[in-house]
Amino acid sequence: MFDMMKMMGKVKEAQGKIKEAQDSLGEITASGESGAGMVKATVNGRKEVISVEFDPSLMNKADQEVLQDLTVAAINIAIKNVDGKAKEHLKNATEGLIPNIPGMDLGNMF
Repeated sequence: MFDMMKMMGKVKEAQGKIKEAQDSLGEITASGESGAGMVKATVNGRKEVISVEFDPSLMNKADQEVLQDLTVAAINIAIKNVDGKAKEHLKNATEGLIPNIPGMDLGNMF
């Protein structure tokens, strides 16, 4: 017979694990580069930019527009790279907590 109290306990446990995993996303980082490494951006699992580095050769005033475009590209690549890591981290942190119910896709929950 289905034990509702046990299931509710599992849901509460899963909620706690999900919150813990979300809180630790700041520790995950990923970087992206553009312009053959001339610009590098690093973001964390919360999709916050941590740092942007520029090759000194780009600090010429005439290259300002190029520098801006490369910065945008590097940040977008870093955010794309960390997204997969963050999803994997949340999946691993909650593995086995939520039962596999046929027809119920919980993959978008994270």
